[in-house]
Amino acid sequence: MKIRYQTRKLEKSVESLSAIKRHYGDRAKKLSQRLDDLASVVNLDAMRSFSSAHCHELTGNRLGELAIDLTPNHRIIFLPDHNPYPRKEDDGLDWMMITCIVIVAIGEDYH
Repeated sequence: MKIRYQTRKLEKSVESLSAIKRHYGDRAKKLSQRLDDLASVVNLDAMRSFSSAHCHELTGNRLGELAIDLTPNHRIIFLPDHNPYPRKEDDGLDWMMITCIVIVAIGEDYH
């Protein structure tokens, strides 16, 4: 999967293992693993095979965004990087067609 970052600052925070450790502390190992998982899959639907990642669509004021778990309270939040978003006939996101994402936040606790 192709990964972009919403801001250069966010991109720099994950450009090396030392940067990840500096910015995300005790979540660094899990964050690095999740970014590797995202980079290794062909499409978003393949992330469903990583059950501990719990890749899911968000609701409410975060409708349209997706998230992957880092800890029980912290997530990587991202958007499909497609215009328009790939949709199924029932208007849900077509996870099989999502091959590019934009990460908008890392480590956020939105609960």
